Amino acid sequence: MARLLSVNVGLPRDVSWNGKTVRTAVWKLPVNERRVVRKLNIDGDGQGDLAGHGGEQRAVFVYQMDSYHYWERFLGRSDFSYGQFGENFTVEGLLDGEVCIGDRYRIGDALFEVTQPRVTCYRVGIRMNEPRMPSLLVAHHRPGFYFRVLQEGEVGSGDEIAKVADGPERITVAEMDALLYLPGHSREQLERALRIPALSQGWKGSFQAILQQESSGKTKEGNAGLANEEQAPAWPGFRPMLIGHIGKESESVTSFTLAAADGKPLPVAQPGQFVVVRLQVDPGKPAVLRSYSLSDLPAVDHFRISVKSETNGIGSAFLCNHAREGDVLDVSAPRGSFTLRSGEAPVVLLSAGVGATPVLAMLHVLAAEKSQRQVWWIYAARNRANHPFAQESRSLLERLPGGRSYIVYSRPDARDQPKTDFDASGHVDVALLEKLEVPRSSDFYLCGPASFLQSMRAGLESWGVPAPSVHMEIFGALQGITPGMTAVDHNPHLPPGPPGSGPPVSFARSGITVSWDPTFSNLLELAEACDVPVRWSCRTGVCHTCMTGLIGGSITYNPEPIERPAAGNVLVCCSQPSAALVIDL
Repeated sequence: MARLLSVNVGLPRDVSWNGKTVRTAVWKLPVNERRVVRKLNIDGDGQGDLAGHGGEQRAVFVYQMDSYHYWERFLGRSDFSYGQFGENFTVEGLLDGEVCIGDRYRIGDALFEVTQPRVTCYRVGIRMNEPRMPSLLVAHHRPGFYFRVLQEGEVGSGDEIAKVADGPERITVAEMDALLYLPGHSREQLERALRIPALSQGWKGSFQAILQQESSGKTKEGNAGLANEEQAPAWPGFRPMLIGHIGKESESVTSFTLAAADGKPLPVAQPGQFVVVRLQVDPGKPAVLRSYSLSDLPAVDHFRISVKSETNGIGSAFLCNHAREGDVLDVSAPRGSFTLRSGEAPVVLLSAGVGATPVLAMLHVLAAEKSQRQVWWIYAARNRANHPFAQESRSLLERLPGGRSYIVYSRPDARDQPKTDFDASGHVDVALLEKLEVPRSSDFYLCGPASFLQSMRAGLESWGVPAPSVHMEIFGALQGITPGMTAVDHNPHLPPGPPGSGPPVSFARSGITVSWDPTFSNLLELAEACDVPVRWSCRTGVCHTCMTGLIGGSITYNPEPIERPAAGNVLVCCSQPSAALVIDL
């Protein structure tokens, strides 16, 4: 008979780690008295990061004494105590290779259901003083699992654990964990997993993404269940391209048509993608890297980028003031996952300023396909002088049976004609969407200044639009993901101290290049030293949160990740440069 050996609880607290402060509740301590287990946790327990832990599907974490003994042998340690792995229940029995998702158990007065394996993150490595721990738990098939509380009640150490129902499909915790994190899954396994009602929605969403990737015929490299991986770019690094035509779109926006210098056909980009342009602004300094969205109908004979001249913009000033037709630019292959999705739902293209560029490419494709979908073009500009693509977007919408437009000027001047140049003065917000009767069931594509994106995303969320229906393109550095740590404003800079002796590493979005120093363990640590916004969770090559576009150059992995990303991407948490490198950070 399985048995509950210890009930362990802990509240969030701040701990020091690598010079940073982490908010975590991974430290759990055993309690002697019986405790009430409730829908979200145990009395006296809490979670430090509710985005990654806690909630009804992850109310109680379970770990087994059998795994304790395994890790004692593997790590050569004898200092473990109950709660060592951040678990609420330390148990005898209930092995990961035997317990199935959907199994139900009665412990004391409470009834539980198994919902998912543990999602490991770096904090278990902090608790164990073993940074490899997130990867080891997956690689050795010993993740532990979560309970959902079906019936609240008291539990205590020594309680017997009685199984009262088998979960459907009989997929064990270890098998389910491997299905998401390890290569080699089959479609039949994924479909079986999706038939388990108890499996948490997060895991179901990951498996649905893998199935969709396979059904689309796209590359099966990488893991679509963990990250939205792009297909391998059409070419590595940069390719020389000739500036063909230069045209003014507004007072501040200029378009550049680019053709391959060798005359060969270009890949047909997906609408919404961008290219990275390498500009030698000052011959005595490193090249400047800038990302620009493609802004017209994807074609094999040219790309078009549209650039806003910024007051202090080195790259935009160089292009808008000095580039000439016939000049040669170094250009990357099209990249980016902010792309138009197929379907029948209405499409809402929401943009402001030069953020119109990627959604304009989407509008081109919808018009070329004579889409029957309802298409909304909602755009915010300062005034007519700063309204690029006005006539171009109007002509495209006229080709769409369901095309609708609404233009908002924040500061119209005396020459701007209401109902001709623009529809209203003010700003774009959710109240406007309600007024226009935009369906909440639409697919929303957003691009524009950071403040516009933040307010629109928050507004759409409060309006009840599901998160998967909201797609955003961010100009400049991406928003960092640093679980358990306070968000900070980033100001990328060279790291302190003398420059390293290794190959140059360029952070394309942040606009800095720094020589690699092997005192850093990986590219993630280098980015952090440069105050470049980064995204990570496990820091050991498991979760793919840190996956970043590899624009040019090559890397090595040490340690080797559980599963490599698709070609053209890199996991920065466990990689080092082996040649001059450009990454999309």
